Amino acid sequence: MGSPWKPLLLLSVISGLSDLSRAAGVRPVTYAAVLRMRSGGSSGPLGSSVRARSDRHGGGPVGSDWLSFPSHRLSGLLGSQEDSGSEESEEYGPVFIREPDDVIFPMDSDEKKVMLNCEARGNPAPSYSWLINGTEVDASADDRFRLVDGNLIITNASEMSDAGKYQCKAENVFGTVLSRDALLQFAYLGAFSVKARGEVSVREGQGVVLMCTPPLHSPEIVYSWVFNEFPSFVAEDSRRFISQETGNLYVSKAQRSDVGSYICLVKNTVTSSRVLSPPTPLTLKTDGVMGEYEPKIEVHFPASVLAARGATVRLECFALGNPVPTITWRKINGNIPKKARLRKSQAVLEIPNIQLEDSGTYECKAENSRGGTAFKGHLQVYTLPQWTRLINDTQLDSGERLQWDCRATGRPRPTYRWLRNGAPLSPKPGLEVVNGELVMERVEQSDSGMYQCVAENKYGAIYSNAELNILASAPVFSPDPVHVMATLGREVALECKPRASPKPQISWRRGGRRLQPSRRITLLRNNTVRIANSSRADEGNYVCRAENQFGTAEMTAVLWVKEPMRVELSPSRVEVTVGESVVLSCRANHDTSLDVAFQWLFNQRPITFQQAGGHFEYIQTVRARQSSTVDLMIRSILLKHAGKYGCRAHTSADTVSAEAELLVRGPPGPPGVVIVEEISDTTATLSWSRGLDNHSPISTYNLQARSPFSLGWQTVRTDPEPVTGDMESAMAVQLNPWVEYEFRVVASNAIGTGDPSAPSRGGRTREAVPSVAPANVSGGSGRRHELVISWEPVSEEFQNGEGFGYIVAFRANGTRGWKEKMVTSADSTTYKYRDETFPPLTPFQVKVGVYNNKGDGPFSAVVTVYSAEGEPREAPSDVKASSVSSSEIRVTWKSPNPGPGRPRGYEVSYWTDAEQEDSGKKRRTVKNETSMVLSALEGDTLYHVTVRGFNSIGPGPASAAASGHTRKTPPAQPPRNLVWIQEGNNVTLTWDPVRSKVNESDVIGYMVLLRQDGRGHSQVTRTINPSTVLFLPEGGTYILEVRVLSEGGEGALSSQVRVVTSSGVRAKSSQCSVHQRTHFPACTALLLAALVPLASW
Repeated sequence: MGSPWKPLLLLSVISGLSDLSRAAGVRPVTYAAVLRMRSGGSSGPLGSSVRARSDRHGGGPVGSDWLSFPSHRLSGLLGSQEDSGSEESEEYGPVFIREPDDVIFPMDSDEKKVMLNCEARGNPAPSYSWLINGTEVDASADDRFRLVDGNLIITNASEMSDAGKYQCKAENVFGTVLSRDALLQFAYLGAFSVKARGEVSVREGQGVVLMCTPPLHSPEIVYSWVFNEFPSFVAEDSRRFISQETGNLYVSKAQRSDVGSYICLVKNTVTSSRVLSPPTPLTLKTDGVMGEYEPKIEVHFPASVLAARGATVRLECFALGNPVPTITWRKINGNIPKKARLRKSQAVLEIPNIQLEDSGTYECKAENSRGGTAFKGHLQVYTLPQWTRLINDTQLDSGERLQWDCRATGRPRPTYRWLRNGAPLSPKPGLEVVNGELVMERVEQSDSGMYQCVAENKYGAIYSNAELNILASAPVFSPDPVHVMATLGREVALECKPRASPKPQISWRRGGRRLQPSRRITLLRNNTVRIANSSRADEGNYVCRAENQFGTAEMTAVLWVKEPMRVELSPSRVEVTVGESVVLSCRANHDTSLDVAFQWLFNQRPITFQQAGGHFEYIQTVRARQSSTVDLMIRSILLKHAGKYGCRAHTSADTVSAEAELLVRGPPGPPGVVIVEEISDTTATLSWSRGLDNHSPISTYNLQARSPFSLGWQTVRTDPEPVTGDMESAMAVQLNPWVEYEFRVVASNAIGTGDPSAPSRGGRTREAVPSVAPANVSGGSGRRHELVISWEPVSEEFQNGEGFGYIVAFRANGTRGWKEKMVTSADSTTYKYRDETFPPLTPFQVKVGVYNNKGDGPFSAVVTVYSAEGEPREAPSDVKASSVSSSEIRVTWKSPNPGPGRPRGYEVSYWTDAEQEDSGKKRRTVKNETSMVLSALEGDTLYHVTVRGFNSIGPGPASAAASGHTRKTPPAQPPRNLVWIQEGNNVTLTWDPVRSKVNESDVIGYMVLLRQDGRGHSQVTRTINPSTVLFLPEGGTYILEVRVLSEGGEGALSSQVRVVTSSGVRAKSSQCSVHQRTHFPACTALLLAALVPLASW
């Protein structure tokens, strides 16, 4: 089925064409005509034929590779042959373009219409009708049904009267076809019964099942359970399970935490509507605790499960028991599919995209320490019918034999039935139907129509459609006469192919006398006359006569015999270098009365000039009297252009070709297979075979190598140096030991460097002692009494073998002996040495060496590294906390005395009286600041604060706690009843004073915000009074807002007032307010003309 936008686009095009045609005074274009717009082609003669439904409008354009000279005096005689029946006039039976799909209609949808789609093409255009459950829909008797084109629209659809199977029927004069079935369902979700549910009481440790009892619904629903109040949902685990089959909540072992109220929530998957059940109380009995007992499987999948191939199957299995049972799954006589997944603590076995091989018997087993139990069920996969063989449109002569065979697969195996024009096929003599095979021994005109083979099983049906056309007509020739050109001395064939049914009797005449076979003239079985070694004497008119019981017709074939054509292509052999250009010239000597067309070929394939990348150009020269010449220019030649070039000349009498060879000199081709003959720790001996030299001798070879550590391919040093073109082996030198290498070879000649060979197989060089020492040896940091030594690790490329590691050597300044420590990890970058005897910042001499299984390598240069200074030792002093607003406290402190363990920053911890210090929040300074503002705090709350220093080693001790109390919150009430007076560009603004509540900060003033409409920046004016005077520049719209100021910060913002000022306009009012609209004095009208308040009236 096509994309949904394509019909809309097509209708838009049709509409535009129709408008254009009306404007031009021509007949409008119809939708059916547009559907038939395809490339034309002449049809063949009448006779038995079979065609696929999708190929009804076959044919294609004439190839564009032939390029011809203008026609001369014979062009009128040799015009194109046109079929008397055009594509536009071809008539045929209905063919479905779109068939109806299944529909699930939400009953609570605002759109009260259901639409089932149907569209077919045909000529004449088909008419439509619909069937519901096999009964025809009478749209004229029920105004709820309406047909728009082929689509059926149902208004105010109801489940009671409209649910069921629908079929679309399309028909024209050639017959009737039925669409596939489309199922119309209605989606709804009823309400739970409002009746209160009884209490469920169980012992602790006992299993329990809470029933959902869902309301009426369609289609399927999804279940979940709410615990105590929405949206606290019950979480499923090994102890609790919600079945999506029954909707019930299963608790294998009740606990005290389960006591509460449970509500079943169901959701319709189509409408997304949800409903909640009345609550079910769950309580624990007080008469004791339930002891351990063996599992009991409470919910499980059916004993027989049917599933459609490709669907996802969910098998449920859950048991009650104490201790909580464990669920396991297995497939009897087989393995559970690898794609299967266990869900919900193994209570659900989910198998996606199920296939026939997944069928079988599955077992779930529930076990605990008291015992076990199991359940088995059989999973059977079914498949809808699928076609393996279709029937096709068939055209037969009256009296011929028809055989159609349709085949489909499916499980269960499909059965077949046949329809003719939408009704079951009636029996008659000579008709035999066996499963999917239909045979008519002798077809008649009355057997024409639309046939459908229906393959079905209990899960669905599919339709294969075909048109049977029985022909009965007198012979007809088209075109008549036919002009045939022949070449002197060659064979020519005169065809006789009339349209007729049944097949006619054929006879030939020449000059009024019956044509008789001879040594040169042969009458073939297909009614064609073949003349060998044609001569001028054979020219003339040949008449073919066709006759059957419906009539007689004749066709005249006019034969001309022409001189043979000769073609020369020059130069016949040419050598060029890559990048050069060449011109090939093709000359044809031909009969002066004939037009000639040329075609260029490369390696026997036609050249497509538009797709040649600009390398080929067709050059047509002026035609002489008895010859025509064309040139082929090949520009910027590449190696791939080497080969055979052909020139093919064609006239209506003859086709002659000539060939030329083009040799291209260029860089060498890739050498042959590269083999690693021998490999050592730093060398590799390679051999290869010569590639193509492309007509220029190879001068040198370049050896390249690639390893996991290189950036692509790198040229390597060789022995000998250079590698000359007559060599086929060389040694790559100066390689790194114990590295995996690939090698390739590149050849060069005087023209350039060619493509590389394919890479060799990988080979690893042998091991050797390491030769590269670690770089960037340094150290420092660490905890007290630690010496931390760091270095840059040696790349694997330079480790030279297995067992690679580091030797860390160090000694305190002024001492003689080195301490050496082995670090066995090749990826290590640090070594820590701890000694309680040396003080902080003790200088050490340090060097780092390398080793592997082959021996010890070099050491790095000696560097000086200092031991760690340690974490901060002293706490900050003089910590103070002062309130800034209702949500902010400023904390200040003094840094500790300088010394080892200097802090790199400070960490502030803060908590309220209701919190513990450990659970408080923490914030760190960016650098060594000695103050911080804590924000996002609670208003009117006492906070405790400590400060400690930290560095890369860790945090130091905390200071003594300080306390600070945030201020009360700002007033929540915004300034109200804004009243303003505008006089020119001055606006006097007043408002009601804000009174703070007991739990709010005292008002200390107001902030008036003024900004021009469309700009983000505001001008701020502060005042302690509930009024202010503002100056507004002439021309513009301004927005005014007022915010209260308090000790606790800024309060709520008032509603907006919009003031418009215009040059030369002055308005004055002392009574007009945007909040007082009960009276409208004259000044109000004037004020409203300039003021547009944004606040609510």
